[in-house]
Amino acid sequence: QLQASGGGLVQAGGSLRLSCVASGPTLSTYIMAWFRQSPGKERGFVASIGWIGSTTLYADSLKGRFTISRDNAKNTVYLQMNSLKPEDTAVYYCAARPAYESRYGSWGQGTQVTVSS
Repeated sequence: QLQASGGGLVQAGGSLRLSCVASGPTLSTYIMAWFRQSPGKERGFVASIGWIGSTTLYADSLKGRFTISRDNAKNTVYLQMNSLKPEDTAVYYCAARPAYESRYGSWGQGTQVTVSS
């Protein structure tokens, strides 16, 4: 089970750090990711991180502003978001999948991020 937190209201240019804690079996060998969904839009990929933490992927439009990281000892993945823009407003979801699978089968409940102009 994944529990996301850290969302909130922030002004444009500000920062937020999202957290996603996994309860139950350790997810240290899982690929962890963040997705987001804005009103009227499909859920889209934000970033992912390999189980070691050395392999990260980002949506092209977010490179340089967002940073994904993980602490396997705490079963937690983070998303540091800097220089936020109003278009970053969305519900952010964390997700997990075993490295040998292509689909994310475990999802958190989502945390709302609202960026005001």
